[in-house]
Amino acid sequence: MNLPAVSAAQSSSPAVAPGEAEHLAEAFRIFSQASEELAAAYSELQGQVAQLTGELAAANGALRQQYTEKAALTERLTLLLDALPAGVVVLDGAGCVLQANPAASRVLGEGIVGAGWTAIEADTLETSETPGEYLAGARRLAVAVTPLDSAGGRIVLLHDVTEAQHLKTQAERNQRLAAMGEMAAQLAHQLRTPLAAALLYAGNLENMELPAASRASIAQKTVARLKHLEHLIQDMLMFARGEVLGRETFGVAELLSELAQTFEPLAKSRGIAFQVTDGGAGGALTGHRKSLVGALTNLLENALQAVEGGGRIDLDARRDGSLLLLSVRDNGRGMNAETASRLFDPFFTTRAEGTGLGLSIARGVARAHGGGIEVVSSPGAGAEFTLTLPCPNP
Repeated sequence: MNLPAVSAAQSSSPAVAPGEAEHLAEAFRIFSQASEELAAAYSELQGQVAQLTGELAAANGALRQQYTEKAALTERLTLLLDALPAGVVVLDGAGCVLQANPAASRVLGEGIVGAGWTAIEADTLETSETPGEYLAGARRLAVAVTPLDSAGGRIVLLHDVTEAQHLKTQAERNQRLAAMGEMAAQLAHQLRTPLAAALLYAGNLENMELPAASRASIAQKTVARLKHLEHLIQDMLMFARGEVLGRETFGVAELLSELAQTFEPLAKSRGIAFQVTDGGAGGALTGHRKSLVGALTNLLENALQAVEGGGRIDLDARRDGSLLLLSVRDNGRGMNAETASRLFDPFFTTRAEGTGLGLSIARGVARAHGGGIEVVSSPGAGAEFTLTLPCPNP
C-alpha cells in the first residue's frame, strides 16, 4: 500500500523566531558564567578547607602538647606537695578541706578531706603564747592562711617550728650564759662592797662591851647589807634563768589593779601623781603573773627614781590588734640617746645604789612571754617604757 508523500514543508522542524534564539543564547551565556563562578568558588572553598584543616591539626597538636605539659606539671606539683615537710591544706569557699598533703595528715589526722577547717582547728590546734603559732600535741606549728581564688578558697600552710623553737630557747640560754661569764667580774665587785660592810658590822658585834642600843643598830646594818646581797643574788639568778616558770591566764584589769595597789602608796609618799588607764578592752594574758608584775614594778620604780616631787607617772594599757601595749610614762629628767641605748645592759646603772639588773630582767621576762620592751626618751622630756605582750582578742 502506497502512503501519501509528505511535503518538504511538512517534514522540516518548526522555525525558531529570532527573538527566542537571542534569549536562549543569553541564558546559555549566563549559565556558563554561573558555572565558572561556581567552579571557582568551589575551588576556593577547597583551599580554605585545606587551610582550616591544617590550622585545626596544628591547634590540636598544640592542645595535646599543653595537655601533656599540664599533666606533667600536675604530677610534679603532686609529688612536690607529697614531699613537702610543711603541711598544706586547700580549703573551698565554704571552709571545707578539698586537699591535704601527707605532712598535714600526719599533724591533723587522716580523713580530714571534706571536714570543716574551723572544727579541725578547734579539735586539733591549741593557741600558744606566740601569735600565729599553735600547739598540736608535742609539736609547735606556725599557721599561715592565704587566699586562693575569688571564690573564697584558701590555702593553710602548717610549718613545724618545734625544733626551731627549741634552738631559739637554747640560743637565748647560751646568750644568757655568755652574759653571765662577761659579768662575773662585775658581780664580784658588786658583791664585795656589801659583803665587806656586813663583815665589818658583824665583827663589831663580837665586842661584848658595846651598849645594847649600839649592838642593835649594828645588827640592823648587818642585816641590811646581807639583804642587799640576797637581792643581788636573786636578781642574778632570775636574769640567768630568764624563763617563765608556770603559766596561768589572768585579766589585764587584774594585773593593773595589783600594780596600782603596790605602787600607789610609794608614789603618794613621794608626792608624785600616779594614774592608771585601762584600755585593754577586757583582754587576758597567759604567762607567769608574778614575773610580769615584777617586770612592770621595775619599770615603775625606774620612773620613780627619775621624777622629782610634784611629778607624774602614768601606767597605760592599750590594744594594738593582737598585742597589748603596757606603757610606763614619766615627766622626769629623761636621758640622752647613749644612756637609753645601754639601759638594758646587765649591771648598767646611773644610780649609786642600783644593781643594774632590773631593766635587764624586765626585758628577759617580756621576751619569755613572746614580747619585748622599748624606751623613748630625751633630756628634760621624761621617758616612756613600752612593754609589748601577745594578747588575743577577747
